[in-house]
Amino acid sequence: MDPGFGKLEQNEASRLISAALREDLGDLGDLTTQAMISSQRATIAIVAREPGVVAGLPVARIVLNEVDMDSEWTSKFEDGSIVSAGETVAKVSGRLASLLTAERTCLNFLTHLSGVASLTQQFVEAVAGTKCSILDTRKTIPGWRYLQKYAVRAGGGTNHRIGLFDGILIKDNHIAGWQSSTNNKLAESVTDSREKFPHVAIQIEVDSLDQLREVLPAGPDMVLLDNMTCEQLSEAVAMRDATGAGVQLEASGNVSLTTVAEIAATGVDRISIGALTHSAPALDLGFDFS
Repeated sequence: MDPGFGKLEQNEASRLISAALREDLGDLGDLTTQAMISSQRATIAIVAREPGVVAGLPVARIVLNEVDMDSEWTSKFEDGSIVSAGETVAKVSGRLASLLTAERTCLNFLTHLSGVASLTQQFVEAVAGTKCSILDTRKTIPGWRYLQKYAVRAGGGTNHRIGLFDGILIKDNHIAGWQSSTNNKLAESVTDSREKFPHVAIQIEVDSLDQLREVLPAGPDMVLLDNMTCEQLSEAVAMRDATGAGVQLEASGNVSLTTVAEIAATGVDRISIGALTHSAPALDLGFDFS
């Protein structure tokens, strides 16, 4: 699949790469390489040490170009490709000094983004055969959100809202604060939000079936079912279906690779998983002389 590395992702990558190289090189540059390497050229292979889904190849290319515009990149893979252990993901040729200077920054982006894509793909595979989509959350590394959400797409997942600006999600603390100053019922939080922002998708979080029963008539676009058991989730789906409402139901909380298939089997439409971005292990990739 094409996760869509567009102008936005390119701009975000360039911003992060500039900061990463500045952090690594400081004012004096790569002292070890300056001390030991002269003008020789070399070819380096980026090799997968374990199987997974690769993501961040365009980012790695930008890193290499930032360090040395004369470097040459070749790869038979695109982001979202599944790679096997021992497989060469890409090759880069150029001045050895430049390649060594770029190595760690290049791998930091590649291993992390590929880790996010690989973990996402495991969750997507676990719910295969159901109608359920796997979504990320806003639990991202500050500043990395667009690239992490790009990596989720590379792994076959779906993006939740990007930030606070592109969707309404009425959570428990919003409700607590709102109800502390009003006598309004829970459903009115949806209708009031719809009145103020008629063209924005509205989602509300509930943690009981009674709350779901109350909000369904208000017509939210989505309801987040927080920390419910599979039995409760099945009841929630039946309740939604009985009303004929076109509301999407999203399960969240305590989702793991051992539980996600059972959750998807309840009939919910979406499962959101913070671990995709905040706890994905890096995919082991190496920088080897070829």
